[in-house]
Amino acid sequence: MELNGLRVSRETQARLQHFAVLFQKWAKAINLVAPSTLDDLWRRHIADSSQIFQIYPEPVRWVDLGSGGGFPGVITAIFLAELQDGWVHLVESNRKKAAFLRTALRETNARGSVHAIRIEDAPAEIGECDAISARALADLDGLIGYAAPWMLGKENCRGFFHKGRDYLREIDEARGRWEFDLLEHKSAVEQESVILEISNLRRLV
Repeated sequence: MELNGLRVSRETQARLQHFAVLFQKWAKAINLVAPSTLDDLWRRHIADSSQIFQIYPEPVRWVDLGSGGGFPGVITAIFLAELQDGWVHLVESNRKKAAFLRTALRETNARGSVHAIRIEDAPAEIGECDAISARALADLDGLIGYAAPWMLGKENCRGFFHKGRDYLREIDEARGRWEFDLLEHKSAVEQESVILEISNLRRLV
């Protein structure tokens, strides 16, 4: 099996397929993603989320903000299972979604844990991390604000944020408050989308 040109092992494929079955089951009862995207689950959500690990395939300590239906946090945790190292801390304040995330991690033997708390409370509970991810959560300025407690003054901590066609405007607005190094990774799934890799974060105002 391949995802975006990445060869996926049989074990990881089985975990992803089991996750997809669980997701479809739970999505009938709670709103995990926009209903209009459910029929395109593999491309729009699973393949899209897998790009995070393709960009940064390291066995590191992740924090996934506003994990929702598990994208990209659970997908990253599934890939880490193959490495038998690294960990994803999924932050999701919605109790029903958090229950789904715990079930998904447990049944796929993924390397992650769920924190059913507000994002603002997460740095004190989780502590330091190496990488931060978020998808469909907030504009870039807001995401950097959430990530700042982990990233400020930490040269090796990186943020990976999915963004759509309006990402250039979001970058300009974020640079009004923050200084950072930026890499733009073009999406292999959505033509006008990118994953923004942020590092060396500094506060301007």
